This record gives sequence, C-alpha cells and structure tokens, in this order.
Amino acid sequence: MKRIRIIAILLAGIFGASSVNAQEVLTLQHAIRYALENKAEAKKSALDLENAQYQIDEIRGAALPQINGVASIKSNVIIPEMVFEMGGNVIRAKMGQPWNSNAVVSLNQQIFNQAVFTGLKAARTTREFYQVNAQLTEEQLIEKVATAYYDVFQTQLQLETIQTNLNSTTKNKNVVNGLVGAGLAKKIDLDRLVVAINNLESQKQQVYNALQLKENALKFAIGMPIENPVVMPKETFAVDPSIVLQEESLDNRTEVLLMQKQIELYEFDKKSKVAGLYPTLSLGADFGWNGFGKGFPIGGDFAWPKSSAIGLNLSIPIFTGGATKARINQADIQIRQARVTLEDTKLGLSLANENAKAQIKNSLLTINTNRSNVGLAKEVLSDTENNYKNGLATLTELLDAEKALADAQNNLNTSLLNFKVAEVQLIKAKGQLKTLVNEK
Repeated sequence: MKRIRIIAILLAGIFGASSVNAQEVLTLQHAIRYALENKAEAKKSALDLENAQYQIDEIRGAALPQINGVASIKSNVIIPEMVFEMGGNVIRAKMGQPWNSNAVVSLNQQIFNQAVFTGLKAARTTREFYQVNAQLTEEQLIEKVATAYYDVFQTQLQLETIQTNLNSTTKNKNVVNGLVGAGLAKKIDLDRLVVAINNLESQKQQVYNALQLKENALKFAIGMPIENPVVMPKETFAVDPSIVLQEESLDNRTEVLLMQKQIELYEFDKKSKVAGLYPTLSLGADFGWNGFGKGFPIGGDFAWPKSSAIGLNLSIPIFTGGATKARINQADIQIRQARVTLEDTKLGLSLANENAKAQIKNSLLTINTNRSNVGLAKEVLSDTENNYKNGLATLTELLDAEKALADAQNNLNTSLLNFKVAEVQLIKAKGQLKTLVNEK
C-alpha cells in the first residue's frame, strides 16, 4: 500500500511539473496588460471615448446648414366653399381642387446663436474630459490588479512557508521514529510530531483554499477565464527604499485633472444658459412645388406651380419671467460645488499620499526587523535540532523553534506585502501608475 502511494505521488509530481512548464508565468506587467485588453471596465472606457466623438459631432452638426425635405398629397373629399356677395347677389364658390400636393426643400443656417457657439467651444474640452476619464479608468484598473496580484503572491509565500515547516517537521518525525524503534526516544514524542504534522497539513489545506480564492479574484480582476491556471514568478517582492525620496505633485493626479475638466464643462454650461439672454439670427430658404388638380397628381389633370422664399429669422428674448436667470444661478452653484469638491479631493489625496509614505517607512523598518528575525529563527531551529538529537533539548522546544521560524517568515511576507501596496499608492500619487505596465 505504501509503495502504491509513493508511485502515485511521483506520477502526480511528474504530471504537475509538465503542466507548470506548459503554463505561461503571469508577471505583474502581463496581468495589467491582460486587464487593459480584456477587462470590462477597459472596454467600456474605450467605448465611452468613442461615443464622446459622436457627441462632439452632434454639437458641431447644429452649426452646419440644416436641410429638410417635406412632401404631402391630399384628396379633398369635400371641397370647402366660401360665400360672398357681389352686386347684390350671394355667390357660393368652391375654394380648391379635388387633389392637392406639395413638395418643399428648406434650408436653415444659424448666423448668430450664442448657445451653438458655446457648444462648439466646449467640444474640445468634452473630448479632453473623456480622454482623462479613460486614463483614470485605466489607473484604477491597474491599482486594483496590482493589489490583487501582490495579495496572491503573499498567500503563495505563506503556503511555501508552511510547506517548509512541514518538511522540517516530517524530517524530525522520521528521525524520532528511528530513535523510538531503537528504544532511544519516547513514543509520546513521535505522537506529538504526528499531531504537529497533521495540524500543518490542515493549515496548508486552508491556506491553499484561500490561495485558490485569491487567484480567482485576480483572474476576475484582469478579465481572465476562471479555469485558466496561474503560475506566479519568483522574487516578485522587490523593495526599493528610494521611492520615498522621490517628489510628487497632486496637480498631476488624474483625479484632479478630471475634476478640472469637469469644472470647465460646467463653466461652458453656464455660458450656454447666459446665451439665452442673447438674440438669435438665422437664415431660412425654401424651394418647392404646390400642386393641385382634378385628378391624381401622376397621370391626371394636375398643375405644379413653383414657389420659393428666402429670409432672415430674428428672435429677441424680452421677458422670460426670470427663468433664464434662475438657470444661470443653478449653473453657477454647480460650478462652486465642483470647486469645493476639488479642494476636498486634493486634501484627501494629500492625506493618502502622506499615509502611503508613512506606511512605506514603517514597512521598511519592519522588513529589516523581520529579515533579521528570520535569520535568527533559522539559527535557533538549527541549534535546537542538534540539541534535540543529542538529548539537550525537549521536543516542545523543537516545535516552538519551528513555529517561531514560520511566524517570522509570515511576518516578513506580510511586511513585504504592506510595502508593495503602499508603493502602488505612491506611484499613483505621482500619476505614474502606467509605469507598472512596462517591464523593469
């Protein structure tokens, strides 16, 4: 039975290795690029940007000549009559023909319309607004992917730590098993090691399950099919302490740029409301036929006299009951509210930036401490193992030393994750999140 189990483990290792070799390693850069190409947010942002151009075209279309054609045909079942008196006689006369038809082509061109002109000026700002909004969507997606990616990697490191501890405990169990067989050790020590191994196996399974959930969350974050396997590279947690010394400007933050463009659009909206106080002037022209006859227009007794006209249309607002002024005041309130929101956003970004710097500084100190603890814990475990083999240390001391090493390694991994998350926030503060896409 034991031999069959060993063969099964070897086969699983062989096939598992083959599967890993066939899989592409998912680096952070690859994950971000995949998300920018496949995630729904990125696709919707690209469609919003495309739709923005159509909205701009619609605004521009209002300033171009408007040409319309209208045609109609009507059969007068009862021709209306008019009664009038002439020379003392009352005369009744039919006014019209059994069939009437008309066809007119009309043209209207805005000559002066302040609202249309304001819309044309706002068109460029509208395009810039959607471009900045698309950039913000990409940055938010990059931040989300980076955070999920590092979370997966930290859990994977935790799993590796448990496996290392499990290997060490299993090795000690094998040694104690031999000593028990030779009568040089107590069976209770062997039993305690078996219990420790079982606990580590259970802990390993729990962390492995958590890893699968986090991998699925990462796949969802980048728009990857859940069934696709994920293989993480080694040495992902590179630490660069110099990032704290680099300067950043809140004016470069996409959130600030987007709100500034929004305020510009609100200002144009106010100007369009003010345009309601201005007169409008447009050119109108039409050309057509107004036909009538006793028979159907085609093939019947029908006449087609032509008609044409050209003129100017002037509209002067005199009194609107204060509605225009109220709309202007509402637009002004919207601008002032946006400016207050902008200042509050800057304050929040500044707070997040300072918190990220503090987190990085604390993480650097913690990383150095935890690295030192890992080194000391390894030395303590090595000395305790030797002492235990020579009868100078108890099993409890050995198990405690193994747990201390695992805790030190997990603490180091957590501090590395905290550093990378804070690093992403600092890169975001500089408006340089897209640099994470490039290979380093």
